[in-house]
Amino acid sequence: MEEEARLLLGELGEPIDELKAAAVNVPSAGSGSLSGRRILLIIGGGIAAYKCLDLIRRLRERGARVRPVLTKAAEEFVTPLAVGALAGDKVFTELFSREDEHDVGHIRLSREADLIVVAPATADLMAKMANGLANDLASTVLLASDKPLLIAPAMNPKMWNHAATRRNRATLEKDGIRLVGPGTGEMAESGESGPGRMAEPLEIVAAVEELLDRNPKPLAGKTIVMTSGPTHEPIDPVRYIANRSSGKQGHAIAAALAQLGATVRLVSGPVTIPDPEGVSVVHVESAREMRDAVEQFLPADAAVMVAAVADWRTANESGEKLKKRPGEKAPALQMVENPDILAGVGHSKLRPSLVVGFAAETQDLLTNAREKLDKKGADWIVANDVSHATGVMGGDRNAVRIVTRSGVEEWPDMTKAEVAERLAAKISAALQTVEV
Repeated sequence: MEEEARLLLGELGEPIDELKAAAVNVPSAGSGSLSGRRILLIIGGGIAAYKCLDLIRRLRERGARVRPVLTKAAEEFVTPLAVGALAGDKVFTELFSREDEHDVGHIRLSREADLIVVAPATADLMAKMANGLANDLASTVLLASDKPLLIAPAMNPKMWNHAATRRNRATLEKDGIRLVGPGTGEMAESGESGPGRMAEPLEIVAAVEELLDRNPKPLAGKTIVMTSGPTHEPIDPVRYIANRSSGKQGHAIAAALAQLGATVRLVSGPVTIPDPEGVSVVHVESAREMRDAVEQFLPADAAVMVAAVADWRTANESGEKLKKRPGEKAPALQMVENPDILAGVGHSKLRPSLVVGFAAETQDLLTNAREKLDKKGADWIVANDVSHATGVMGGDRNAVRIVTRSGVEEWPDMTKAEVAERLAAKISAALQTVEV
């Protein structure tokens, strides 16, 4: 099967070159966010069907089992061989298959899945679903199902905006069917531009994860403003003052809070890591930009200020690159204090009910953390030792102490993801006790 898929994908050419390796080295179900979940993927007949090859891989990377159903029209764009190689499962195409229907296969397919995904959901498939038609395997499975359903529409802009499609969409949404996309852009088949592009595979994966997430959401309805990463304070157009913060801890906390249902508004300094999933992110460079963005997000239920904000910036930023010339002394940098973002939030008239600050110290950890409590107007200070020996700054592990006015809670060394989950749970518990 792998060799056949390798040959087939080679014939399909450069547009899906990146999927050649996927067919040969398909990941098996693991311990990802969709571990053990069963996805029935119905692939409709549109040019966007080729994206489903990548979608299958992305779902399997997260531990899902993917069982594909192809419409006749879909087979004009992708083959059962390629789809089956990536899914690692049988591909179903025929309603009147003696082999598959001896045990009422269309009913079995519709009931064994945890979620059904239709991608691309063509205008024809949407019309069938909205009107209860069942004249092929895909539409019959959809009509026979009692499982959650996610569709990713894809069609020409005029088809998407047609009155019939609008009616069908309204019917499907009223029936509780979830839509992801479509996006707006140029259509591959016609050169026209407008709404109708199928959502990208990772967008569909995110929607799948959201629909199948059964974890409690104790922070639902709560808004939390956060900062993460370093700030860069310019010296001239090419040089700046910075620190070694990677943003890993702040981004992990933002993701953990979002997993608990919070609306997280993250202001991130310059980092090289991806934005956390499910989090609204604003990217900034300097401390002043970070302060302005945070103020725009107030009021909020809580503030978690993780960013390693530069205490100082140059007072005489040069508009041109500073040149090194023979015989000249190094330029003197006059420094001025940056705004204290944590203190600004902690003493604000719009102060959140819970304010959490971070103290990254190389000496006198607890003394400095306790001083920050009152000076910054914080409720908690999460203190960590970032001296060279710890490797915390930019690393993947952390050992923190939670400093409050009632004492110090010492946590063991753990991964930054584990710190994030534990801190998110503590924040959630604290916000449950706050009177609204």
